[in-house]
Order: sequence, then structure tokens, then C-alpha cells
Amino acid sequence: MQRQQQEKKLREERLDPTLPGLFCEPGSLHPLTQVLQEVEELFQKLGFQIEEGPQIETDYYNFEALNIPADHPARDMQDTFYLEETSGGEAPHLLRTHTSPVQIRVMKAQKPPIQMIAPGAVYRRDSDVSHTPEFHQVEGLLVDRGITFGHLKGVLELFVHEFFGQEIALRFRPSYFPFTEPSAEVD
Repeated sequence: MQRQQQEKKLREERLDPTLPGLFCEPGSLHPLTQVLQEVEELFQKLGFQIEEGPQIETDYYNFEALNIPADHPARDMQDTFYLEETSGGEAPHLLRTHTSPVQIRVMKAQKPPIQMIAPGAVYRRDSDVSHTPEFHQVEGLLVDRGITFGHLKGVLELFVHEFFGQEIALRFRPSYFPFTEPSAEVD
């Protein structure tokens, strides 16, 4: 009985394969992708190059080349995900904790002047509810003769006003980070 009903239903619901297909509305970019593209465009207008690097890094590029040895307190703040050692005895790899390894790779590959940003996903083993193990960051590097802390402040002010609006007030203040000296934050 069920087979007869199915056959009857198929006869009644004839499809014409010659008809044009249904139009599907195209999707859109993820909001995070849109924001990263906007950030990149703003920095490109300021003359910065966009640089990318691997998300799986060696300990050397992620820590040692940045003057963060194994016993440095900054490593405690950047606990990461280590991958198993390879059978060839290579140093263990890890998911990068920041995009600073990109800066190291660029500085090894070219001489100053360097004006670049390194946007991308980074990973940290955070254990509280206010953090996720993956987030995105954008780091900048400007190396040239005559560059001062004032240039950093100017670039950040310009970025904040272009990105968030001219009416946004901001504060540039000294701060302590165990992995950079001198250090500052923008509120």
C-alpha cells in the first residue's frame, strides 16, 4: 500500500528538469573578516604593508627570537597549545600566542625601513570565562631612522579616530608589560 502511494505521489509531482534553477541569494563575509579588512585598509592608507605568517610556530619564533626565554614571566601570560614532537626530533611546535613571530620573519627577510602590520588568529590556553582560546589581533611594526614614541601615539590616535569616529576621546598612558619596554596602553 505504501509503495502505491509513493508512486502516485511521484506521478503527481512531476519535475521539469528543463526549467531554470532557483536563484540563491549570495551570503556575506563574516563580521570578523569585515572588521579585519577595514583595519587593513586603514593601515594601508598610512603606508603599512600587510604581512602574514604561519599559525603553527616554533618555540624560537614565538618566544626565543622575541627575547622571551623559557624562564621569562611573559611566558606565564601566554600559555599556549603545544603540538607533539615530530619523529625527527625537531623542537616542538605550538599554536602562536601572538602575531609577533611575523615581525621576526619580516625583520630577518628585509632591512629597514619596515612599516607593517600583522593581523591574524592567535591562541592561548586561558581558563576563565572572559577569554576564549582563539582570538584575533593586529600588531604593528615601524622601524626607520628618527621614529619615536610620538609616532606610535600619532598612528594610534589616527587609527582610533578613523575607525571609531572623531568624537572618541582616548588616553595614551604608560603601562607595564613584561615583554615590552617601554610600554603603553590606549584607553
